[in-house]
Amino acid sequence: MSTNALPPIVDAETWQKQLDELRVREKAATRELDAIAAQRRRLPMVRMPDYVLDGEEGPVRLADVFAGKPQLIVYNHMWFEGKEWQCPGCTGFTSQFTRLEFLDDYDARFVIVTQGPIDEALAYKRRVGNKMTWYSTANSPFGSDVGAPPGGGFAVNVFLRDGDAVYRTWHTNGRGTEQLSYTFGLIDLLPYGRQEEWQDYPDGWPKAPTYSKWTGSKEIAAAYGPDPA
Repeated sequence: MSTNALPPIVDAETWQKQLDELRVREKAATRELDAIAAQRRRLPMVRMPDYVLDGEEGPVRLADVFAGKPQLIVYNHMWFEGKEWQCPGCTGFTSQFTRLEFLDDYDARFVIVTQGPIDEALAYKRRVGNKMTWYSTANSPFGSDVGAPPGGGFAVNVFLRDGDAVYRTWHTNGRGTEQLSYTFGLIDLLPYGRQEEWQDYPDGWPKAPTYSKWTGSKEIAAAYGPDPA
């Protein structure tokens, strides 16, 4: 006999009825996300200065980070000076993206920018087996100007390029990045969910301190890295 709390056991007809009721809300949420995406596509944009970032082969203009494409998604990875293992949330988030070639069909690219010096950033990328191209904004105000200052948090920014002109079209941080992650989507389908103490659960459901079940950067490196390339 299980010692865990369990959902009520009902007959198939009762289960289907309650699933159908939940499905109404799920479909409404899907339509709302569609409407949000439509509003996002109608946002205005802001022209960016001609920033220069540090890349694997030296300084690179922000316009050239697009690698000839018109659209760019940038994940601003948190960086703590002198630390062997960087933010586990950022490390875990970016480890999910091992195949991004599908963005080619949409004339887009996805890269990482961090405040860490480029040599240290590239060493960390290899250590944890990250697949995306990394850039450093250690010698540029770019990170601070897009919501990811030194010692600050993570962010996602989206840019549009028209010739050499670069425009910022969207930004999010905090839980706004969850929509880009498949991990929480899968976990939230489970009967016990994330098991984080801040969430709404039935009585007796297992709970743990927030973040305590997240995989650490060292464990992510053991699973995905090091990347010898």
